Amino acid sequence: MHEMSVALAVIDQVETAAAQTRDVTAVRSVRLRVGELAGVVPDSLAFCFELACAGTLLEGAELVTEPVPGRARCTPCAHEWAVGMPPRLTCPECGGAEVELLSGRELQIAEVHWEDGDPPRADAREPIPEEC
Repeated sequence: MHEMSVALAVIDQVETAAAQTRDVTAVRSVRLRVGELAGVVPDSLAFCFELACAGTLLEGAELVTEPVPGRARCTPCAHEWAVGMPPRLTCPECGGAEVELLSGRELQIAEVHWEDGDPPRADAREPIPEEC
């Protein structure tokens, strides 16, 4: 299952960041930006994430997925549109096939909210800009 490998990669990246950052005792939540064209089913990813987190620093963490719609731009006429699913990759304005995909393939850790041994602080949310 593709979503299990994605979940394991996210857990690995978050644990690596936690080990390098400070004395993290738990992860409360992970927010992922998931593009509509990334080939990831959010419900399946959430299920796999919960299973894969067992026995790790992320056990009990909430996975929040932020959908990113697919958008494209026609190179000849510069028209932009939402590509939808299944994706429309020809320009609806001029019919051109020279298309630049602007968004929708993202699979990125956007934010991690963790706890450390100290009292809660206002800066407890730290973004992790690395892509999976």
